[in-house]
Amino acid sequence: MIKVGIVGGTGYSGVELLRLLAQHPDAQITAITSRKEAGMPVAEMFPSLRGRVHLSYGDPVAANLNACDVVFFATPHGVAMAQAPELVARGVKVIDLAADFRLQDTAVFEKWYGMPHSCPDLLKEAVYGLPEVNREAIRGARVIGLPGCYPTATQLGFLPLIEAGIVDAGHLIADVKSGVSGAGRKAEVGLLLAEASDNFKAYNIKGHRHAPEIVQGLQRMTAERVGLMFVPHLVPMIRGIHATLYARLTRLDVDLQALYEKRYANEPFVDVMPPGSTPDTRSVRAANICRIAVHRPEHGDTALILVVEDNLVKGASGQAVQVMNLMFGLPESTGLTQVPVLP
Repeated sequence: MIKVGIVGGTGYSGVELLRLLAQHPDAQITAITSRKEAGMPVAEMFPSLRGRVHLSYGDPVAANLNACDVVFFATPHGVAMAQAPELVARGVKVIDLAADFRLQDTAVFEKWYGMPHSCPDLLKEAVYGLPEVNREAIRGARVIGLPGCYPTATQLGFLPLIEAGIVDAGHLIADVKSGVSGAGRKAEVGLLLAEASDNFKAYNIKGHRHAPEIVQGLQRMTAERVGLMFVPHLVPMIRGIHATLYARLTRLDVDLQALYEKRYANEPFVDVMPPGSTPDTRSVRAANICRIAVHRPEHGDTALILVVEDNLVKGASGQAVQVMNLMFGLPESTGLTQVPVLP
């Protein structure tokens, strides 16, 4: 049984980790921390976990995280890198759901996240936790920087095209929409019901911190310089990512549907849909699935790729559990076979 600790279990990613791990046959949650809610039973904050999670939140200072086999950080940026060195030194594996171990260039990290990186040596060995790309490296990793929700959908959508070298990688366009849970569980005017409901808007047009992460990932797949126009939008729904991706084809003799089907044939959590499909976000709600549809409008020179995922599952906590399974030699889909929720 894998002994699991969770730092920061009061946000949406934290409760999603709890939901998934409570059903995992080979994992036991032994510690969960929260400074603000220390002493409160988890099930009191999240009644959906009554009868499934019997722990109370503990103070991070007093929690015995060193006794865990793996610790998930579902915390703001900067927390994991402060605690990871001691945990790793004691043989504990670390999976960070924030950005501390995603960007390999510390200058880029400091530019986008506004803080110095406190453990650059550990960052050098951290593995980017996208299983469809780094599966073998993940198996032997001590530290994982889990991809963000936008980067997961965008990279998986562009991946077969970039790997095959059949598009102009310097002029990629990602038009991506997210539900409000992607902003986290916090009080903020723009996330109020009266602000976000019945509304649809783009944001961070000048630059979103997930853009350099996406470029870093795609750049590893090609010698061509990657250029990306990334535009995120907030839509009035709770869960879900919908990415509409555009790439100019440099070869017109490739069967794009066959290319995607072959690339993802053995991927348990990527579903390449039949030709002509238009996947919707509710088809992946609460499940660790990324659905992809491939289009080439009017048989022209533009590849149009549609990607949907649940930002809290495949875009965060589900992918974290998928990574944990790989790190501990379990079948990758263990504890992650939930069917999406409809309606």
